[in-house]
Amino acid sequence: MTTTLITNIASLVTNDPAQGDGTPLGLLTDAAVVLDGDTIAWVGPTSKAPSADESYDAAGRAAIPGFVDSHSHLVFAGDRTQEFNARMSGRAYEAGGIRTTVAATRAATDAALEANLTHYLEEALRQGTTTFETKSGYGLNTEDESRALRIAAKHTDEVTFLGAHIVSPDYAEDPAAYVDLVTGEMLDACAPHARWIDVFCEKGAFDGDQARAILTAGKAKGLHPRIHANQLSYGPGVQLAVELDAASADHCTHLTDADVDALANSSTVATLLPGAEFSTRAEWPDARRLLDAGATVALSTDCNPGSSFTSSVPFCIALAVRDMGMTPDEAIWSATAGGAAALRRTDVGRVTAGARADLALLNAPSHVHLAYRPGVPLVGEVWRKGVRVA
Repeated sequence: MTTTLITNIASLVTNDPAQGDGTPLGLLTDAAVVLDGDTIAWVGPTSKAPSADESYDAAGRAAIPGFVDSHSHLVFAGDRTQEFNARMSGRAYEAGGIRTTVAATRAATDAALEANLTHYLEEALRQGTTTFETKSGYGLNTEDESRALRIAAKHTDEVTFLGAHIVSPDYAEDPAAYVDLVTGEMLDACAPHARWIDVFCEKGAFDGDQARAILTAGKAKGLHPRIHANQLSYGPGVQLAVELDAASADHCTHLTDADVDALANSSTVATLLPGAEFSTRAEWPDARRLLDAGATVALSTDCNPGSSFTSSVPFCIALAVRDMGMTPDEAIWSATAGGAAALRRTDVGRVTAGARADLALLNAPSHVHLAYRPGVPLVGEVWRKGVRVA
């Protein structure tokens, strides 16, 4: 395999505290990286860099690990512009808006769904996202949920079964029967195509008992839990996530002290999704409170057509710094290493020997510019699995 030496990196975020300045970012200055095929072979100062087959001059720019977006909903069809416009004109957001996308997704062909998925994946890649999770949840019947997962699995290993997004419109009068479907026939059809199982534990979606039954059934089929928790109101979602050793509790907007303590004393990551609050004018999650308590925090886009239609992790970093109490260092860590933790991955989200060769060069001298210059397309080049892809 060909080796590539990237030199003259002004500042390199490694997410290895043993490197550089000894902080969680493991920041190195005047750094170099050697890529060996799809793996990082060496990291250190440019002056000590070994030789390689090829070389690339970073020209004094910053480099970061590829972003790890651990929460997205990209298998869908249709558009909800009218809903967004109405909400921005004063209508409160409610979970029921998902039904609009369900109808469009059911009517779409496989080819149309996959074309839409790849469009947004390419959009995200150009902005530095090299690892992503995505969910079903816009089919809400056995056939359409399983085909969504089959389509997603062609593009990522991080596939999540979210048949329990809301109660299917087909079962509006009998939610218990829908839970039986999700935990029975639908789960049987979907489990072979997924790694994770998720549920929207919220008023208007699924209560704590229903969520526990769904996640427990998924665990019995070999799917690991993650959960939409405490987004719109206080509720049992976070406590259930910790109880079931969910990889992540996502949203975490409305938390009691007991919820914060539970997250801080568990391996469950609090995944914050500021694009949703931005797009719904909702209350911001308090990242500072979680971080000060010792919880592990991830930042992700929640890219979906209803409540957070952005594929830009840099945009979410800027929001987290401006409105959620995070420092620029904490935000970049949460969008890389934090996302990896939310997927229970150790091979991505860092730039260290043995990790997957995913990194982005910024048209800026420091990662701080991602928050300092919001809205500016700072990602210049992207390597994924050792290949320059953008």
